[in-house]
Amino acid sequence: QVMLVESGGGLVQADGSLRLSCTASGRTFSGYAIAWFRQAPGRGREFVAARTWSDVLTDYADSVKGRFTISRDSTKNTVYLQMNALRPDDTAVYYCAAKPGYNRITIMTEYNYWGQGTQVTVSS
Repeated sequence: QVMLVESGGGLVQADGSLRLSCTASGRTFSGYAIAWFRQAPGRGREFVAARTWSDVLTDYADSVKGRFTISRDSTKNTVYLQMNALRPDDTAVYYCAAKPGYNRITIMTEYNYWGQGTQVTVSS
């Protein structure tokens, strides 16, 4: 059983930065893909960023390219989402997710394990 715990959300002004963390317990992320999704009020959950645990592949939604970076710290079994130049339309609950294997890493329904979510609010 993999448990994912997110942290780092909060309230920030537009153009500010936040770093989200996703830490796994129960096993290491080795061999897994890890992604961030988000859900804004009244909208469906959408893909934000994903990476394979090994440095094989990363992918980003067009709306966050150049502003967000997904990275990892293997010593802490943690994946980060560095979010810069935040905009009000980035406001959402951000979820970390993990799945074994390196295929279809942008597809939400492929992910087996989910964190509880962390709120990010960007004020104008």
